[in-house]
Amino acid sequence: MVAAAAEARARLGYVTRIVIIGGGPGGYEAALVAAQLGAEVTVVDRDGLGGASVLTDCVPSKTLIATAEVMTSFGSSYEELGIIVEDGTPDPDNPARVVGVDLGKVNRRVKRLALAQSHDITAAVTRAGARVLRGRGRLEPGQASDGTRQVVVETAGGEEERLTADAVLIATGGKPRELPDARPDGERILNWTQVYDLEEQPEELIVVGSGVTGAEFAGAYQALGSRVTLVSSRERVLPGEDPDAAVVLEDVFRRRGMNVMSRSRAASAKRVGDRVEVTLSDGRVITGSHCLMAVGAVPNTSGIGLEEAGVTLKDSGHIRTDRVSRTSAPGVYAAGDCTGVFALASVAAMQGRIAMYHFLGETVAPLDLKTVSANVFTDPEIATVGYTQADVDAGRIDARAVKLPLLRNARAKMQGVRDGFVKLFCRPGTGIVVGGVVVAPRASELIHPISIAVDNNLTVEQIANTFTVYPSLSGSIGEVARQLQTRKAAEGG
Repeated sequence: MVAAAAEARARLGYVTRIVIIGGGPGGYEAALVAAQLGAEVTVVDRDGLGGASVLTDCVPSKTLIATAEVMTSFGSSYEELGIIVEDGTPDPDNPARVVGVDLGKVNRRVKRLALAQSHDITAAVTRAGARVLRGRGRLEPGQASDGTRQVVVETAGGEEERLTADAVLIATGGKPRELPDARPDGERILNWTQVYDLEEQPEELIVVGSGVTGAEFAGAYQALGSRVTLVSSRERVLPGEDPDAAVVLEDVFRRRGMNVMSRSRAASAKRVGDRVEVTLSDGRVITGSHCLMAVGAVPNTSGIGLEEAGVTLKDSGHIRTDRVSRTSAPGVYAAGDCTGVFALASVAAMQGRIAMYHFLGETVAPLDLKTVSANVFTDPEIATVGYTQADVDAGRIDARAVKLPLLRNARAKMQGVRDGFVKLFCRPGTGIVVGGVVVAPRASELIHPISIAVDNNLTVEQIANTFTVYPSLSGSIGEVARQLQTRKAAEGG
């Protein structure tokens, strides 16, 4: 269908010009779709295709976390699996664990893999026929009588280039939010884009912010050997996640020695010599060798001509879009973190693809956030899809839930996995699966069958009657479905 549409446009001699400002997942995925559909595509990007997701966020952080996962395995290998690791320098306080980390080498690998991924994306986009222009794009006010718009690009070489576009996609992403009295200096006070410049392991790391980014880095650096204090302004870590999952993770953090400070809001952070002092809003002061600020993100939407061009912004600075990625300005679409819809690379990519399919006249389904799967890359991981416990508790959906601890799973016992669970939500009566949570090692992989169920309106009966491998962690998904099936039968459904 895609090829046929592109050929049809080519026969008519008409070429649609698409300009994409920002080369993150929303931008480069849109470029691939538009180029395949026969459009003339220019991607304007400052830092390298892949955007923050590839260069400073998802890819680098998960590469760092991959090393942390190995360290966690070593940390529990003796107690759970009977493995002794020796290198000739036994530690009298912990004779079973004498494994350390060369953080400089880890971070060099992180940067190398991020750049390699960016180069691969650039090669794919250019192979598809799109042009990549390094520079900063700005949308000009107004729309010509033929419906086209102008984008002015300040190129990397300092020159100015003007592009005419039939449609413009804004995919400029976001950047770390900063507190006025806790500005990062790149050495001792850091944001999450700066941690990969560290050559030595932080001895005492203060992480301010207990959302996804803060929890992931806190867990990773604790596994790497830092003494970590996690400052959370909320009642618990991961306030936006499933409450049962958050309780499991916080218990794990505390059991492994992390100092989790709940209901503690940071007011300021300052460097004092080779130390950092973080002052809390109640006047308490905590100190460490380094501080990581993980207090959210703000969109990159200022100074690029959006409001002058008629694009409506929310109070937060995010671009207001509909479910096919249109903005309030005709011919202007937006995708990714700059929209504030859902800060996930997968959602950004889907928004970008939807925008191009919509503008170029292809059949497209509007964005459905209730089929989005997400993962928190802590140890254990937390994966979710569909409706949540908060939706059920607030009455937004009538659903039944069953939670099964992994302690009952044979494979988990063999692997020494103590923490985690599988939870499913289904509609009463029909038994249709509407959501799920997995807390486990590699939960990001285990959530996929539940995502398929949610996306295709499968029932608990269908999942319960599907074979699973024994022993396997995925067997718990089938077991939970069987328990929901039994409850449904008992209720007369």
